[in-house]
Formats: sequence, C-alpha cells, structure tokens
Amino acid sequence: MDIRKVFGGNARRFRLAFGLSQEAVAERMGVDRAFISSMERGLQNATLLTIWQIAQALEVRPADLLDERASKIRS
Repeated sequence: MDIRKVFGGNARRFRLAFGLSQEAVAERMGVDRAFISSMERGLQNATLLTIWQIAQALEVRPADLLDERASKIRS
C-alpha cells in the first residue's frame, strides 16, 4: 500500500473524528487548506516535520498517522 495514501487517509479519518475542517487543521499547522487536501488524497510527500505538525494539530501520535491497519477502517 502507498504510505502517502495510508498517511492521508488516517489524517482525514482523525480530522473528521474530531469534527475539524481542513481549514481548521491548516490554520493550526500554518499552511494552506489546499495543502491539507492534497495530503489527505495521498498526493503530497510528507516530511517528518509535516507528520509531526499534523499529529500535533490533530492531537494524535505521529505513529497513528502511519498505521496501515487503521487506514483500512472506514469512517
């Protein structure tokens, strides 16, 4: 499985579970909403810093965003 899609899918699932919009997460990270959108769709190569920033914005562990098992759970 493509790790970018795993990461993006998990980020989206957590974002929705916490009732956050892409705009809210982008604001917490200091990035543009379009960046969040492309990241959630697996189009963006996330750096370690990006993984850390989105984990902080979503209040989850960075490892949770890379968990392939969690990515298979539908929200």
